[in-house]
Amino acid sequence: MAWTSFPVARFQGAIRAPGDKSCSHRALMLAGIAKGTSEVTGLLEGEDVLNTARAMQALGAEAERTGPQSWRITGVGAAGLRSPSSALDFGNSGTGSRLMMGLMSGYDLTADLIGDESLSGRPMGRVIDPLKLMGAEFLPEGRSQLPLTLQGKANLKAISYAPKQASAQIKSCILLAGLNADGETEVTEKRATRDHTERMLRSFGVEVSVRAGTGTENIVSIRGGQQLEAVETSIPGDPSSAAFLIAGAIISPAGGVVVEHVMSNETRDGFFQAASRMGAGLGAEQIGDGAGERLVDLQAATSALKGCDIPETLVASMIDEFPILAVLAAFAKGETRVTGADELRVKESDRISAIVAMLRVNGVEVEEHEDGFTVMGCDGPPPGGGLVETRHDHRIAMSALVMGTASQKPVSIDNADMIATSYPDFMDHMRELGADIRTA
Repeated sequence: MAWTSFPVARFQGAIRAPGDKSCSHRALMLAGIAKGTSEVTGLLEGEDVLNTARAMQALGAEAERTGPQSWRITGVGAAGLRSPSSALDFGNSGTGSRLMMGLMSGYDLTADLIGDESLSGRPMGRVIDPLKLMGAEFLPEGRSQLPLTLQGKANLKAISYAPKQASAQIKSCILLAGLNADGETEVTEKRATRDHTERMLRSFGVEVSVRAGTGTENIVSIRGGQQLEAVETSIPGDPSSAAFLIAGAIISPAGGVVVEHVMSNETRDGFFQAASRMGAGLGAEQIGDGAGERLVDLQAATSALKGCDIPETLVASMIDEFPILAVLAAFAKGETRVTGADELRVKESDRISAIVAMLRVNGVEVEEHEDGFTVMGCDGPPPGGGLVETRHDHRIAMSALVMGTASQKPVSIDNADMIATSYPDFMDHMRELGADIRTA
């Protein structure tokens, strides 16, 4: 079903940020293997996270919803995860599937992993390869996409591994496998990626070491055999979801938005740094802590934007926000150039190609590169009027709808169903702030 976002004169108000998806996945996984019963509040209840909850239940953990965004999880503890009786369906979630591969690899179990059409087309080799080195097996042999069968091993071997790409999913997958490996597992990243796994492991009582390597290298290590202990925790607000609402205020003719309870983490704030470089009027007020993360209320207002080169040092900390950054670039004066973002080729869609197509169909001049793109800004509202092919990618869908709130003509998308995987309240939040979004 097609949806259309119409230009509006004003975009303003205050919204509580939805729970962070990355932290929600990890909280379910770690509580599910911990000793005792954990109480988790603020959990994002999008389809991706719910699929992770169902997977943990199938593997032997008890996960019960006790109220809105509130869950009680009793972990398997020393008994360990067991083989599920049916296939584990991860739907559209790359994070859920890849991290669960690492978590399950350290147990004596066999599990079939499946996903939707989009997930089944995404590469899994970059996590399968290191897990095989540790002793896990995947069938059929040589296959690197879902569906797959995982055969875990209770006696995994610790490894030292340097991923070719800086990816929090690869790092986290290996660290989770390392929990049940013999020895110390070490991951050397080209540059630091989001560190939610390290922070949350510590909150469950696990020792994780982080040190600087050569140049921009980040080295993370974990000793196998550590027992996790149950916790009471609150999931912080998702900065990736907040980025859409903040962008809506920045490009609006009359914008003024506050997004409350947002995680402030330097491995996730690249979008906000980039927007500030472009001239966005942003502010933040610290309000406390949650799940080991600093919390802030973010403010944004209508701003005149200037194009700029996005430093490659920011790429890892904004890898999910490039579609909405491209929207800001379309409104800016001058060129905005993105390089070093080749990981975008293997997200929910080939995001570089999808971003370029989203802008072009709405009258924005953009050049595609192998590892990024260059947007020639319109120095104001872009023409709009296009129908965006979302390619089963929730971030492309949401970015296009945000663009439509301030473009010259309405912007349409071919499908909005996948938005619920990461931000089920997106339409309601957008309308509460003044957006006019309707079905065809």
